[in-house]
Amino acid sequence: MTYRLALTVGEPGGIGPDLTVELAQRAHAHQIIAICDPALLTRRAQILGKELVVKIFDGKSDALALAGEIWVHPIHLAQVEVAGELNKANAQYVLDTLTHAAQGCLDGVYQAMVTAPVHKGIINEAGIPFSGHTEFLEEYTHSKQVVMMLATKGLMVALVTTHLPLKDVADAITQQRLSQVITVLDKDLKQYFGLPNANILVCGLNPHAGEGGHMGREEIETIEPCLESLRQQGITLTGPLPADTLFTEKVLERGDVVLAMYHDQGLPVLKFKGFGQAANITLGLPIIRTSVDHGTALDLVGKGSANSGSLAVAIDYALHMSACRQQTGTPS
Repeated sequence: MTYRLALTVGEPGGIGPDLTVELAQRAHAHQIIAICDPALLTRRAQILGKELVVKIFDGKSDALALAGEIWVHPIHLAQVEVAGELNKANAQYVLDTLTHAAQGCLDGVYQAMVTAPVHKGIINEAGIPFSGHTEFLEEYTHSKQVVMMLATKGLMVALVTTHLPLKDVADAITQQRLSQVITVLDKDLKQYFGLPNANILVCGLNPHAGEGGHMGREEIETIEPCLESLRQQGITLTGPLPADTLFTEKVLERGDVVLAMYHDQGLPVLKFKGFGQAANITLGLPIIRTSVDHGTALDLVGKGSANSGSLAVAIDYALHMSACRQQTGTPS
């Protein structure tokens, strides 16, 4: 089966257009539809010295693009971009590309969406509250609980909490939240990754997983009771484990995915192992969404030195998840 993916090109002054132009230099076995202003890609290709033929997608054609071509669903910029510079006038344009891609996935036009990086700060400067792709898509699709997971070869790390100040993390880890996150994680590992009996390795919150209550009682009072309740429901869970020894080869061999309690507990290890070759995946949505593992890289724009590896990995995961969903019979 040929899959059709929506690729949101992200911040117009950022690295997303460069990566998209680079992506278009080779042929692909599936349709990739760039959601952006067509002229943006033409201008960026000229800066990079690349040949690019932009083809306008009609919403129905299944034709594949050849090397040097790209299909585009046009959404027009408010102002012409300057490569390497942010412009708050184009903030709504960025959100319009995300909205189109998400709605297209809900409507079955696209099997998945892949997102290039946006700049949260410039969107907020435009007066639009925006905390990230994950939260935007959670609200747009009316999802009850989403889970951020990063994946690279040999390691997947999901998060209980994401973009919170460290002082707020402990209060945010409730039995209800932990139960919801683990339930979503287990369900989506089944339908999107072909792991019907995944073993989830759960980090403790405190050093040494609380050391029997001497370094905090969250493991005893919140995490352990929640894990035991979920085990009774048939979910395979190991932990809570001390995070400083969980990320060792011997322990990781026992599980399929790591569940970290907070952003910087799990992601530094994942990015050390596979930065530039990892994808950010949002679980718990009614659609498939993957993304690159890096930011807008304004300092690299237009120089031809950006690494498109993470975008390729994000596309590969989107295709893999689409194929698994088809095999498990989950509607697209």
